[in-house]
Amino acid sequence: MTLAVCVTITSTNQPMVEKARGEKVTLPCTFTVSQEDQGPLDVEWVLIPTDNQKKEQTIIMYSVDRIYNDYYEAMNGRVQFTNPDPRSGDGSINIVNLKSADTGTYQCRVKKAPGIESLKIRLIVLVKPARTKCYIEGSQETGRDLTLKCVSQEGSPLLSYNWRKLTDKDTGELSLKSVSEEYSGTYNCVAANRVGADDCFVVLNVTPRKYLLKTVLLFLHFYFCNRKKQVDASPPKSRTSTARSYIGSNRSSLGSMSPSKMEGYATTPYNQVPSEDLKRSPAAPNRSRMGAVPVMIPAQSKDGSIV
Repeated sequence: MTLAVCVTITSTNQPMVEKARGEKVTLPCTFTVSQEDQGPLDVEWVLIPTDNQKKEQTIIMYSVDRIYNDYYEAMNGRVQFTNPDPRSGDGSINIVNLKSADTGTYQCRVKKAPGIESLKIRLIVLVKPARTKCYIEGSQETGRDLTLKCVSQEGSPLLSYNWRKLTDKDTGELSLKSVSEEYSGTYNCVAANRVGADDCFVVLNVTPRKYLLKTVLLFLHFYFCNRKKQVDASPPKSRTSTARSYIGSNRSSLGSMSPSKMEGYATTPYNQVPSEDLKRSPAAPNRSRMGAVPVMIPAQSKDGSIV
């Protein structure tokens, strides 16, 4: 004689559940019993270790109208039945403040003699991307190649990264070869996995290459230096030098004059030099200092005879 299975788990088959660390998860386990099941109701949840050498760990149990939830110290205060009275046909549990260590295979076992039924659910606790940082690697000069980098300090794999310029449409593509000033702007990186996302921003400021600016500055420097040298090499003649040339030429002329001409020339003031800066006192000229040859002129009497 074959005994009929009278306990039936009615929960939708959900072999795997993914949740983020710190969140709450509900592991479903609803069931029905028949009139043939006369024994006491037991609902037990166990954690099946990945290592077959380890024993499975009971985390919560309902037995003989009582709930026991202090079997597993790592989940004390974090696990409870969804319905405080599992006799209603709901043996689902809630686990709050999920931790990465909560990842594992959980099994719900419903017993009511003579019937018994079980259900396994794989729980994966993932870490959302967090503390995402954006930075620029390379020179921010026109014509250069650079890389915008985005790294999340936390986050379960597989992480995906998506860059976009805030003023552009989200195309998922970003070309940064031979950048120009038009590439300047604010860029946003979004890091995401199956349970969450995080983002960061970076400001790109593309400037002209430094050597071009230096070339222009050097050209201007040498240009003005050469102009200054040309001006210094050909200074204008001063009034003083003109006056000195005028005096020197007069001295030469006086030195070559005959005595008769010098007497007439002596009546003309020689100090009338075409210069406002040279002003001399009207003293008698010193011909010997001017380079002239002194000549003795004989004296004459009133009747014209030589004395």
